[in-house]
Amino acid sequence: MRLHNLNLDPDSFRLKEFYQWINSIEDEIVGRSNDCIIEIDIPETRLVVTKLGDHVLEATILQESNAGERTHPTNDRNTIRSQIAVKRLKSWSNKAEVEFSVEVEILAHVRHKNLLTLRGYCSEGQERLIVYDYMTNLSLLSHLHGQHSSECQLDWNRRMNIAIGAAEGVAYLHHHATPHIIHRDVKASNVLLDADFKAQVADFGFAKLIPDGATHVTTKVKGTLGYLAPEYAMLGKASESCDVYSFGILLLELASGKKPLEKISSTLRRPITDWALPLARERKLDEIADPRLDGKYVGEELKRVVLVGLMCARNGPEKRPTMLEVVDLLRGDNKEKFDVLESDEMFGSTNVVGDCGAEDKCDEETKQEIENV
Repeated sequence: MRLHNLNLDPDSFRLKEFYQWINSIEDEIVGRSNDCIIEIDIPETRLVVTKLGDHVLEATILQESNAGERTHPTNDRNTIRSQIAVKRLKSWSNKAEVEFSVEVEILAHVRHKNLLTLRGYCSEGQERLIVYDYMTNLSLLSHLHGQHSSECQLDWNRRMNIAIGAAEGVAYLHHHATPHIIHRDVKASNVLLDADFKAQVADFGFAKLIPDGATHVTTKVKGTLGYLAPEYAMLGKASESCDVYSFGILLLELASGKKPLEKISSTLRRPITDWALPLARERKLDEIADPRLDGKYVGEELKRVVLVGLMCARNGPEKRPTMLEVVDLLRGDNKEKFDVLESDEMFGSTNVVGDCGAEDKCDEETKQEIENV
């Protein structure tokens, strides 16, 4: 098997052994439930494989180093040289091939401190592997709603840094990449966290390149319920503003610890914006803050995150800020612009804005397609 190398020596992580081993336990993995974890020792290498779904396996390869420095804390006498994640498409299909090709093409041409780094990939026959830097602290989703949610590792300072870092990553795609790129699946599980909890925007399988001069592209709806902009969910119009909408939902999720859609009953789900907007209008921001923060947050920063999040999630794409503006607003670099935002009619006590629940207006066929992604 040949590894297409991007700053990585194929021998350094023993891809051949990994490939042989993963095939040897394929039947065992297939029979297990999602999110199972299996470990195996190969001489000088330890692999941790997590089943993420029927089509994707992700492996962490922890390797000894001849050098004396450490890049990952460990109690072992041997030094771990590097950690990488290997994502493997478990079954080949035309759809999977397209998503694989898009992800490799985009990651191979973008470089930013807040975008996940592609280390290498393999495309041989029907075998598809993508090699990334391993993110020690998994994803934002895992800390807000998943396996680490009860550990309260996300203090307010970390949350602000994650918000700003993720915003800078998406802003790079929109304003500095050539051609510009729409991510189309901005959400908590696609914001990965490194050892220092620095945000890395990941998963570009649904991304679209925007031709010069184009304002949007019309495409089949892909994404995740709760994060989809109305014009995209209903009309398939994908634009940079759709990512802005999704990012606004992410900001509210980060501030409150709530999921984008809250289940009210067996048939009713409430968007996070429907819950947050009335509280924001009355400036009851303390009721929006994640209870796990225990009141330990900077009030002005919380207000920025919440109001910017709601502004991003406005119904009309023309009313949303750009991601460059989002970065400035979150950083607090433009007080005058934030004052204008705060006085917007959206936050008036009597105003009713149709900014929420876009997915509830989707027809059932579209909704099913989204849920199957």
